[in-house]
Amino acid sequence: MRIVRNFNQIVIGCCFALTSGVVMSDTLDLSLPKRQILSDEARPFLLAANDADVSKVKANISTVTPASEFEPPFFSGSNAPKYLGIGTVVLAGLTAMSAPEGCEGSCPATAAPRETNGSHAQFAKATVALAAATIATGLYAHWDDFSTEDGWSDPDNLHVLLGISGAALMAYAVNKSASSATPVSHAAVAELGALGMVVAIKLTW
Repeated sequence: MRIVRNFNQIVIGCCFALTSGVVMSDTLDLSLPKRQILSDEARPFLLAANDADVSKVKANISTVTPASEFEPPFFSGSNAPKYLGIGTVVLAGLTAMSAPEGCEGSCPATAAPRETNGSHAQFAKATVALAAATIATGLYAHWDDFSTEDGWSDPDNLHVLLGISGAALMAYAVNKSASSATPVSHAAVAELGALGMVVAIKLTW
């Protein structure tokens, strides 16, 4: 009796095992995918097709030239004050070299009347005009570079201060000399102004 019952349990267990195996085989495919084998006859066609695709890609790719280094223009709004300042210093040097020899400030009453339209006077006027153009273009192009919050030791602030002071001193010297009928001492003031502009240019060169 017990043997029959155990046999029945074994048979039922086998049935369940077979049923579950059938269900699992229907839902889960554990077999490897079929490998697609290309025949030798198809290989030349595939290679030819690949070569055509590669040639199309090469034809579509244009040659890209490497970008050259950026070179700013020689003369622009931002560097115009620099060249005008250099021109001002050159004219100041020509003014100093063309100064007439003789007394300055302590001339005797019998001295000859001073020349007011000679090369020295013309160079001096041109120097002041170019200095004014330098200051105007510098303020217009670099107004944002000047800030008192950075302190007066900032190179940009020193550049502005020395440039304006130098131009003002040269203008004062020229005006002092031109408005006097007799020779007056003005060379030291003019040279100090020119030196201020040289230092201003050197700070931001």
